[in-house]
Amino acid sequence: MSFELQKLLRPHILGIKPYSSARDEYSGKAGIFLDANENPYSALTGEAFNRYPDPYQQNIKAKLAPIKGVRPSQIFLGNGSDEAIDLLMRAFCRPGIDNIVILPPTYGMYEVSAGVNDIAIVRVPLTADFQLQPKKILEAANANSKILFICSPNNPSGNKVNRSDIEYLLKNFPGLVVVDEAYIDFSDEPSFTTELDSYPNLLVMQTFSKAWGLANLRIGMAFASEEIIRILNLIKPPYNISGLTQEKVLNSLDKAAELPKVIKSILENRAILVNELHSLTSVQNIFPSHANFVLVKIKEAKAWYEALIQHQMIVRDRSKVLLCDDCLRITVGTAEENQALLEVMKTIEQSQKISLNL
Repeated sequence: MSFELQKLLRPHILGIKPYSSARDEYSGKAGIFLDANENPYSALTGEAFNRYPDPYQQNIKAKLAPIKGVRPSQIFLGNGSDEAIDLLMRAFCRPGIDNIVILPPTYGMYEVSAGVNDIAIVRVPLTADFQLQPKKILEAANANSKILFICSPNNPSGNKVNRSDIEYLLKNFPGLVVVDEAYIDFSDEPSFTTELDSYPNLLVMQTFSKAWGLANLRIGMAFASEEIIRILNLIKPPYNISGLTQEKVLNSLDKAAELPKVIKSILENRAILVNELHSLTSVQNIFPSHANFVLVKIKEAKAWYEALIQHQMIVRDRSKVLLCDDCLRITVGTAEENQALLEVMKTIEQSQKISLNL
């Protein structure tokens, strides 16, 4: 299927004149800066936070590109992945007319952002084992379906989605296909960033919040064609990533060689956690995970959740989510945190402080 970006965009986007910040007009590092109405003093903090940051985070992109195997011009950085999600809807979806396609159970912000932007939602549930239904997705889509969101590894189920199904949809879905890879670092599946030049309708989202351990900084990554990235840069706020955040991310990128050790530790802890959880009589199923969490089907999940809260063990109750009846989502912690959780769960089960119906 041919893909024409200009036909997919909201018509007025092409006519927007971008805001030109002072750092757009002069990007040099040297000189006396009297162009951006900044405070010339930084005495209040004792640190040089009085100047605006690089609006396009060029130093980060230069370091990140070889790590991800892409070109700097194929990278968009946002205030969390949520900014990219919101900008995509603003660029491609006409409020009250167009729709997005989501595949529940999935990441909740697709739906929230659609609601904020007055975008209709077409829902095509995953199968019982949390896989796509490609033909049903294409049947459900219509001429106003502008974006398809695929989360792989999926949240909250943790599984990787069949790659061939995603490729089929990339070839046949009439709009933009977003593959959300927030948890890709914990998977044995190669990233779809390797396919950017093959599919002009592909956008891949990743994040610094998970494997990189920078959730507090709120910085997400989007990878796509230069044409799509230009659109996102056109409509984003001028200084969407703070200078302090950029500095911290650059420091982390300098330590990228240490990332595999961190991931290896989390995967080892996940395996131990899964093995120990299987020893609990109440646990009915642990779904295969390619993420840094596991979805656990357990008898009376809500009661378990509340009992764990009493012991200050905080997990996520997903039992009201489609296909996740009686399920808890448990993030993989340190070896010590996981052991503490397991001991509490064994104590709860043995003492029968909640009705387990065993």
